[in-house]
Parts: sequence; structure tokens; C-alpha cells
Amino acid sequence: MLKLRFFSSRRFSVAIVALLLGLFALAGALFTLTQTLQFVLGFSPLQAGVRILPMAALVAIAAPLAPLIVRAVGSKATATAGLAAIAGGLWWSAGVSTVSITYSDMLGGMLLVGFGAGLLMPTAADSVLGSIPRSEAGIGSGTYGVAIQIGSALGVAVMGSALSARYQNHLIGALASYRLPDAVLHTITGSLGGALGVAAAVGGVTGALLAHAARAAFMSGVHLSTGFGALVAGAAALLVFVALPSRARPADEQASDRAGHAAPDARESGLGATRAGPPDAPPAG
Repeated sequence: MLKLRFFSSRRFSVAIVALLLGLFALAGALFTLTQTLQFVLGFSPLQAGVRILPMAALVAIAAPLAPLIVRAVGSKATATAGLAAIAGGLWWSAGVSTVSITYSDMLGGMLLVGFGAGLLMPTAADSVLGSIPRSEAGIGSGTYGVAIQIGSALGVAVMGSALSARYQNHLIGALASYRLPDAVLHTITGSLGGALGVAAAVGGVTGALLAHAARAAFMSGVHLSTGFGALVAGAAALLVFVALPSRARPADEQASDRAGHAAPDARESGLGATRAGPPDAPPAG
């Protein structure tokens, strides 16, 4: 179903890559954020969800503004600003990721990430759907959705793995001088929730020290993973600034419309499109 010739348009291909990398950073950040709120700051799942609402509110505020900003300054500047905001928010989060973190420390980074996501996603959708024939809008929309899903899955997997590896390495080093049963050690190093459960069962000073060590190891992992997410979003912002066209050329839009009305057999067959169909529009510069 996906016509690979669409990727010859920089408006299409760069927007898809930017969206994928932006969602990589955003989903990975949400993965670490929810655990930090619950296991480090001690909020219940409902309380944690309420405290994420300001981030969602910034998405809702920025998304309707994005088309207006695109009309004023173009897709390049708008998408670059969105990715830069995501990168800045994650860099902020990495900087405050210590065991003594508070919700107010996290709030500024959350708001930046939400605002950036609200700018990025509508702008990427406009670039993707505006660079292909109108008759292929369903395929463009599907490609946009797949980029979101792949980016989100990779973000959780990669950033989550980085967090987990750092957490385990720190705890294994901290507990090296203690002779713990393998099952207990596996529970402690398997997750922060498991470590806090063991600490609660042990109780007393020993339990409190274990809980503090586990939270410190976890926040070290958050620092690493969110810092990496910031670098990914920053690289995506640079890519967009260099390669994404600000606006579609009128000639490209006319060629896209002609392609949308081409004969079905010429469009569906790669050989037929080469011989009988209209030439693909050149990438927008």
C-alpha cells in the first residue's frame, strides 16, 4: 500500500523522520515521568495522572496554534521550535534528576515537552499530507500513524533499557558487600517497585537505606535516559532546520494534483508510472 516514491519528497520523508524521533523522545520521557512520580515522589497512580495534566494542557494549547504559526513562518521554523522545546524540556528533566527531586523541579521540563509536542505533531501532519496527492491521503495518514507508533515503541524500549541498565549497575555495586539470596537480589535489581517492596518488608534503618539507594540508582537512570532523549530530539531539530522545506512550491502542488488524477493502472504499477504516468514532483527545496 505504501508507495515508496513518496519518500523522494523531502517534505514527506523529513517530516516522517522528525515525527518518529520526536515521539521517541516524548514517549520515553512519559515512561520515566510516570515512574518518578509514583515510586520516587510517592504519588498514587491517580495523583500522578493529575500532575501530568499540565503537560497535556500545553499540548492542547499549542496544537491549535501550530497551523497559524506555520502560515506565518513556515513548517521548518515551527517543527524546529517544537523539537527544540522537547529537547530543552528533556535536558531540564535530566538536570533535576536527583534523589531529592520535587514536583516543582519537574514542572518546567514537562511544560516545555508538552508545548513542543503540540507544535510538532500538527506541523508534521501538514507536511506529510500536503506533499502527496489528495487521492492518497489515507496512505499518508496511515504512514503518519505508523511513524508515531514506531517512534513511541522505540522510545520506551531504548530509553527504558538505558534507565534499567544504569539502575541495575548502581544497585549491584552498592550491594556488592552484602550477601543477599539470589531471589532477593533479583527482586531488588529487577525494578524500583520491587526494591521498595523489599525495603518495606525489611523495615527499620536497613529498609530506609535500601529504599534511598534504590531511588538514587533509579534517578541516575532517569538522568541518563532523559539526557539521551534530549540529544535525539536535538538531532531531529537540526535535521528539520537543515532539510525540511518551509513551504510547498506551487509547481510541486500542481504536479501532486495531476498525479492524484492519473489513471489507476499507471499509479499502481511502478513500471506503468515510469512509462505512462506523470513524472514525480521534484523534492521541494
